[in-house]
Amino acid sequence: MASRIVIGCKLQRLNLPSLELRRLHLDLVFCYKIVFGIVHINSDDLFTFSTVAHTRGHGYNLHGVSSVRRNFFNERIINAWNFLPHTVDVSSLSKFKRSLNRVDFSAFLRYA
Repeated sequence: MASRIVIGCKLQRLNLPSLELRRLHLDLVFCYKIVFGIVHINSDDLFTFSTVAHTRGHGYNLHGVSSVRRNFFNERIINAWNFLPHTVDVSSLSKFKRSLNRVDFSAFLRYA
């Protein structure tokens, strides 16, 4: 436990994100690539799109395809993806990456 605190303090002093946050950002970027067809993966195998027209956040909410394993990518990322506010810019991949830095993901991090 003490080593986690020391590492957390060092990361804060150097103004670096934790490994857990970097992994979450990379998962969200990969999800963006799947949703917008940048990578050639059948999204129907991973998740389905919400049919609700009016959502509080962005208009690309996802639902999971039933999976037994909660740690698979599709189960791990859906809540964080749906949490993204409408202020996240999805017009291009680079703008999406930059806008992720302005979102507080502490609710999705175990060791925040």
